Amino acid sequence: MLINCRATAPAGDAQILSEVQQVLERRGALTRAPVTLAVSDAVALGIASLFRSPTSAGQVLANFARTGSVDSDALIEAAQSEQGYASAEGSAALYCLVVWARSKVFQGAKLLRR
Repeated sequence: MLINCRATAPAGDAQILSEVQQVLERRGALTRAPVTLAVSDAVALGIASLFRSPTSAGQVLANFARTGSVDSDALIEAAQSEQGYASAEGSAALYCLVVWARSKVFQGAKLLRR
């Protein structure tokens, strides 16, 4: 499914760190966190910007960071691939990007059912 980001600019490092920490804490406090509990669009763009690279996964992230639009499966696969090479903090941010993508898919599917 093609997902889009409403933000026009990526969040900065401080906002990314703060929001990732808040989302992870909130998700961790719940037994079954809702799929919609995710980072903001600007933070999703910021995370993608941080992990863009010349690798195939990095190119998916770079394209998303540049255009704000991406195939959800491709973004999830790219983020999960990059998690294997990232620091603990980077892996947490990429996890939040995966959750964000799944949230967008859920919201899109919900709109289609109406």
